[in-house]
Amino acid sequence: MMTDQTILSGKFETYKDKTLYPTLSGSNRLFIERLSLVYRFTFQELRQVSEIARDFEMWRETSFSEFWQRLEQELPSNLIGRERKKFLFKELLRQASEMKAAPKSYPSNPLRPSKSVSLRITKEDSDKNIFGNCPVASPKTVCCNLKTIDAVENCAFGCSYCTIQTFYGDRVVFDGKLKEKLQKIQLDSNRFYHIGTGQSSDSLVWGNREGILDDLCEFAHANPNILLEFKTKSDNISYFLDHDVPHNIVCSWSLNTDTIVENEEHFTASLSKRLEAARKTADRGIAVAFHFHPIVYYECWKEEYQNLAERVQAMFETDEVLFISFGSVTFIKPVIQEIRKRGGSTKILQMEMVPDPHGKLTYPDSIKLELFRTMCEAFKPWHGAVYMYLCMERAYFWDEVFGWHYPTNEEFESDFGTKVMHKVNS
Repeated sequence: MMTDQTILSGKFETYKDKTLYPTLSGSNRLFIERLSLVYRFTFQELRQVSEIARDFEMWRETSFSEFWQRLEQELPSNLIGRERKKFLFKELLRQASEMKAAPKSYPSNPLRPSKSVSLRITKEDSDKNIFGNCPVASPKTVCCNLKTIDAVENCAFGCSYCTIQTFYGDRVVFDGKLKEKLQKIQLDSNRFYHIGTGQSSDSLVWGNREGILDDLCEFAHANPNILLEFKTKSDNISYFLDHDVPHNIVCSWSLNTDTIVENEEHFTASLSKRLEAARKTADRGIAVAFHFHPIVYYECWKEEYQNLAERVQAMFETDEVLFISFGSVTFIKPVIQEIRKRGGSTKILQMEMVPDPHGKLTYPDSIKLELFRTMCEAFKPWHGAVYMYLCMERAYFWDEVFGWHYPTNEEFESDFGTKVMHKVNS
């Protein structure tokens, strides 16, 4: 005859692999398996416990076993059976939520990835379409209607909040037909296009490998009605220092504070090196731009982002900078799961998350407003001289931060083009 313990053990074996349980450390797996048998965890309860244990491992905040044992010590003595488990889960979820809602604290020794990125680089001829719309474009947000060119698939960097490598695995694929495909892109010569090359990979991390920068600059030269953007977290600008390039390109840098670069943007150029690279690029007469995205909510964030804004303004003149964008941390649920599966030391998911109009998860409105208002105010000396916008945000945030918003995305695109191209051509 099968005992209750045997039945429970069988159920645990059946559904453990459908949760994050297999990704946990050996000690956490043993501890949670014992808990599951003692408290008769349902599938959903095991899923919740495994998820929180995984977060604790990644945050390096506290031991899950110690955390649970403390909850047990706080139990009212009269609780038994289901009421005991109910209390424990209520407290587990409440206290874990409180840890997420508070500004996260980064350690004095930066969090490091458990391993470096190992990628196989290849070149392939394919019939894949490389030209399209920004993958997050939506009528539910005030959107610039950015177009994209996927010249390379995969990135050499290891930013904790990015899942490019999840999508493309361990291969970097250069498109063997890039030049041919660029020549076949059909554009209306009477309208403006803002085209980015940094959606499926960092735009400059590979330099001119396989001639990609040659081909892209030739494309920009052949289409003077476009603004071709190379967005990067690298300092790999040698191509632009050694070549004459079309006037209608812009090199943009994704910037963040030293705290976030050192803890969450692994293998990228340091903040100082990014700014130095941008300075050298501007000295060559090439337009530059800056993206503060994602702005992260953590202890000392306000002072550090304000200092970063002051540093940028001290290093550049307004006529050298085409635009600045601000954006926050935003995830779709599958990406959150992939980040947890990938593991490593990161606090990027240690945040309170609420759904936005697309069902994506991001900061509560009050936090996002504080982030955006702080950055907008920090760049007040540049208001009116440098084009500034919010990336992928609702009209509500534009109204609260800037006092207005574009009625349509087409008007956003048109106004952006008019203002930045006037600076490009001046």
